[in-house]
Amino acid sequence: MTQTDGYRALRDRIAPILAEAAEGVIERDHTRALPREAVAALASAGLGRARVPAADGGYGLTIPEFADVLVEIATVDANLPQVFRGHIAWVEEVLLRPASPWRDEWIGRLVAGEIIGNAWSESGSGALGTQQTVLGDTLTGKKYYSTGSIYADWIDVVAQRGDEQVGVLVPTAQDGVTVSDDWDGFGQRGTGTGTATFDAATVDAGSVAPVADRFGTQTALYQLVLLTVLAGIAAAAERDTAAALRSRSRVYSHGTADRASADPQLLQVVGEVSATAFAARAVVRDAAAAVAETLFGGSAVGDVDAIALAEIRTAQGQIALTDSVPRAATRLFDALGASGTSAATALDRHWRNARTVASHNPWVYKARIVGDWSVNGNVSDPLWAIGVATP
Repeated sequence: MTQTDGYRALRDRIAPILAEAAEGVIERDHTRALPREAVAALASAGLGRARVPAADGGYGLTIPEFADVLVEIATVDANLPQVFRGHIAWVEEVLLRPASPWRDEWIGRLVAGEIIGNAWSESGSGALGTQQTVLGDTLTGKKYYSTGSIYADWIDVVAQRGDEQVGVLVPTAQDGVTVSDDWDGFGQRGTGTGTATFDAATVDAGSVAPVADRFGTQTALYQLVLLTVLAGIAAAAERDTAAALRSRSRVYSHGTADRASADPQLLQVVGEVSATAFAARAVVRDAAAAVAETLFGGSAVGDVDAIALAEIRTAQGQIALTDSVPRAATRLFDALGASGTSAATALDRHWRNARTVASHNPWVYKARIVGDWSVNGNVSDPLWAIGVATP
């Protein structure tokens, strides 16, 4: 990939941040500690304005460049790219809006390092296709899976306003907003994917718009971010397995070499993990190129066919990596044996994180959708919902 000035500049800025974040990643996983310092440092370094044009104070990265950076970050800590997932989508929403004082104001906020979280999903018994969170003069309701919101200055919330669903930006620095770190998943423990509660919260009225008017590639972009996380996990699994095997002095009497690092059977296992990491990176780059075709700076902005292809490519990537990355993250124990299961190394986090990420947006439905596209040329509506269906 050709490296632009903005790409090199951002990577240089975040390199020491990632080095520091790497030192505490195992301890954070053990204690479920949030990577607050790393998130704040990445925001200060400009990760949140990576896609903002250089002329407006950003780095001007392309989508493939940005995806590459996210994979690098995920290789250090798989939580970090997912924290910024809602922010990444909001940046594209701002960039795709026509020139206006509102757009200028939001670009200024992004350049200043403000972070946007996400609160679209709800738990409980709400009816399919509706929201229990309601927007009137203020916002009232409760959201779960509020990824990144515990770190954020703003939260992108989906709410019911009359008969339509709207997206609205809510400032977090107010009494009416409470974000809890009550996510209890066994993986991705540092994403802050917990509950956001809104009690007559004030909103940014200029940011209220029907969800249906959001840019068409939003769901594909959301999925692309998760693909970068999976690719980073695969790369980390390869790194950690190779390092552990390289440093091992003890061997089995029924092995095939006097050093573990020379045992061809163990090298085969590491080679399989490495191949998965390579393939995952290739999947990300191809999916990123498809998404780029539909976004700011792409060659087919707003083109329905390009949007449909981006949905298919990210779904294909999800199907492939949902199977291969968790498998690689457990295959590594075939090379390392029982000592590899030591809690001190936390190598199990790679599988736990991969399996958790892969459980977003169930791949079985995506496989059916891709099959329908392959056989019949059909593409489903990318704006899907979850809730209790009415018989």
